[in-house]
Amino acid sequence: TGAVKMTRYAVEPENATKSCKARGSNLRVHFKNTREAAQAIKNMHVRKATRFLKDVIERKQIVPFRRYAGGVGRKAQTKAFKTSQGRWPKKSAEFLLQLLKNAESNAELKG
Repeated sequence: TGAVKMTRYAVEPENATKSCKARGSNLRVHFKNTREAAQAIKNMHVRKATRFLKDVIERKQIVPFRRYAGGVGRKAQTKAFKTSQGRWPKKSAEFLLQLLKNAESNAELKG
């Protein structure tokens, strides 16, 4: 009854001191592409995730499509992820880079 909680996340981090949160809403970007790109960088270190997303934009690394893979072409680069389908979602990668930058700022502020 006292403090009002803004949002609830499905999973709370196991080590809250070494993690931070950021979210986007009403983004003008495809959900399915963004979901697959976010899954690809999940549990990565911030520097590694940033490098991965920049490589995706330059088409040096690929985002493997696992759940939303209907009609997605097969690419040789996806062999690294033990799957056959993937894309280079440029716009999604750019949005996720902004979100990562925001999360990093939140972490700096948190300490």
